[in-house]
Amino acid sequence: MPGEYHFTHKHVLGLADFSVADINLVLQTAESFKEISTRSIKKVPTLRGKTVINLFFEPSTRTRLSFEVAAKRMSADTFNISSSSSSTTKGETLIDTARNLTAMKPDCIIIRHSRSGSARLLADNIDASVINAGDGTHEHPSQGLLDLMTVKEAKGKIAGLKIAIIGDIAHSRVAHSNIIGFSKMGAQVVVGGPATLIPPGIEEMGATVSRNVIDAVDGADVVMALRIQQERQQDPLFPSLREYAGFYGVSPKVVDAAAPDAIIMHPGPINRGVELDPRVADGSRSVILEQVTNGVAVRMALIYLIMGGN
Repeated sequence: MPGEYHFTHKHVLGLADFSVADINLVLQTAESFKEISTRSIKKVPTLRGKTVINLFFEPSTRTRLSFEVAAKRMSADTFNISSSSSSTTKGETLIDTARNLTAMKPDCIIIRHSRSGSARLLADNIDASVINAGDGTHEHPSQGLLDLMTVKEAKGKIAGLKIAIIGDIAHSRVAHSNIIGFSKMGAQVVVGGPATLIPPGIEEMGATVSRNVIDAVDGADVVMALRIQQERQQDPLFPSLREYAGFYGVSPKVVDAAAPDAIIMHPGPINRGVELDPRVADGSRSVILEQVTNGVAVRMALIYLIMGGN
């Protein structure tokens, strides 16, 4: 694998734990693995004999399938467990569930959970490696890394770029990982959205806050729209979806304020006509499907690296 730097992490819990060298190694490794997905036979024996468990306590299509495809392309044995099929429905705690799973000697457990800190709790109590596939409103490190990879491919660099992230910043673990990751890599991050969806202290993570969407995307090299996380909102934080779309939706008019070669991103799933106009989502500047493709490569790299590959 590329480079002299060695990956020393047993777990992937958040980009806050990663150095610039860690991020660069993951991106370089993902670039190497991406070629595998273009082959007629999309499988290598890299992790033959290794066992990966996907433990998902929240609904997911892209992330769960992406991790499963990533592990299988490296010939690892994969098993999927959802909240409805786990013993937590019978009152078993998360730690007891995980300890029972680790008694079966898996090499890696990939967890998605609605509670922030659940991935770290797991990592502190089991022997297997843990990858955080999204914990509450905390972080979603693999999404942040695939977004970094997508921007680097499209722009040839990350340092010096302006990244505008628009939408529900308060409830978005994707936004938090992206703010941390892009800031560490030398980009300027500006967030925009309703005041009720901008958390206090977000500037301490490295972002600049703009209440006006046009100002937020002004001259931006990357415009990222975020889904409204209604399932995480205890009370309505804006009058209506129609009003949100009118004031904060990423429309062609909003995109016109960005740099002429700006790219459009979205972590998915998209609420079309709310946070992102269909003309923008399907337009020539959109790299949303490239994000999905890069997600497999990045997750291959993470699984490979935490299992000792360098």
